[in-house]
Amino acid sequence: MARRPSSAKKALSEANLVALGAERLAALLMETASPALKRRLRLELAAEAGAADLAFELDKRLAALEASKTRVSWRKRPELLTELKALEVMIAERLAALDPGLALDRLVAWFDLYPALTRRVQDPKGELALIFDAASSDLTALATQLGPEVAGPVLGAALATRLSEWAVWIGRGVGALSPELARRLLVDLTAGKSQPTGRLALVVRRLADRAGDLDAWILSLSDADRKKPDTAADIARRLAEAGRAGPAREALEAARASHPAARPAKGKAAGPEPQGEAWYAAEIAVLEAEGATEAADAARWRLFERTLSPEALRALLAKLADFEDVVALDRAFEIAAAHGDLMRALAFLMDWPAHREAAALVLKRRAELRGAHNDLPAWAERLSARHPQAALLLVRARALALRRLGAGFNDEVADLIVEAESLAVGLTDDAIPSHAAFLAELR
Repeated sequence: MARRPSSAKKALSEANLVALGAERLAALLMETASPALKRRLRLELAAEAGAADLAFELDKRLAALEASKTRVSWRKRPELLTELKALEVMIAERLAALDPGLALDRLVAWFDLYPALTRRVQDPKGELALIFDAASSDLTALATQLGPEVAGPVLGAALATRLSEWAVWIGRGVGALSPELARRLLVDLTAGKSQPTGRLALVVRRLADRAGDLDAWILSLSDADRKKPDTAADIARRLAEAGRAGPAREALEAARASHPAARPAKGKAAGPEPQGEAWYAAEIAVLEAEGATEAADAARWRLFERTLSPEALRALLAKLADFEDVVALDRAFEIAAAHGDLMRALAFLMDWPAHREAAALVLKRRAELRGAHNDLPAWAERLSARHPQAALLLVRARALALRRLGAGFNDEVADLIVEAESLAVGLTDDAIPSHAAFLAELR
């Protein structure tokens, strides 16, 4: 009987194709390659020849895509999207490695295909837009590599003549821009011109952020936006962090005045200060800029009392000496225990972590537990070893909430019942109902 051939040698793998040899593979490609594959092979061969040859081949294909008026059906869309990705890679990787200047020009031409493509490609899932959005970081990285003098005029011209799309792409890729190039584009867009609006304002704002130009960032905001409490507070914070204490204080007071609490209804008293977290953060920054350290710490405590923000607490503790931070931490736990929102307080204590304090709070304010809170099962698991009674209350609250929401005795409820029975073993707190009483309530 003939020996059964090895299937490993027949598998379509890179190693087996290499074993066929270059001549055999080349013959197969010439015989069977599709038009799309032949175009890709021409580009690869051109890349081996040099930057000028590759740029020439890319120009031909980009020009053909730009001139085409043919509608692209849903059947043909995947092939076109694949080619667009391949072209972008050839430009951003292969050509850029050979000649970055030539690559930037071709990449701009590639992006400029988008408006015409949107008119002739059926793209209900938005896949076409995603390809161009994803390439924005390659564009800005290549521009940064070339520097402001070379890339600035190219991107500036694109923004000036085709703002609608280019504002989005440069805005998305702004993180890869160097501050120097961002500053150059910012000057091109704003120097001697009126206040930017619409998409121009958005791209100016992102460029200003990247360039570290606070005045340009503020200028990009409309008068109406600057009067919004959170935006006014953000302006104050940025000014304070830039060391401009005077203007920061003015902006902070403007934020206070613009808050609805400062304009009470008839017969009601004005609120003492805005009730927005952005305003509190701005107040801290302004006080720090003014050198009022104690007042800034007091403001941090006010922010923590409102938000139970771990960041605000860590900022306070970092400045304290040994033992003083222990006292401050005890104060923070007391504030959390008295907070009006039990679930927020538990989230803070569990994440800090302060499991002993969290368990005590569960036992003390069990009637306020909201079983629909998705973190309850995880909290119960973390508390079960050392604080089983608190874990039991969390598990029961979760099961009861699911029943009230119409879950019935599904798998999760059944698992919670088993867990509750295990945690109830040896229950010593008479104020906590027995497992049988819990089951009766559940049913």
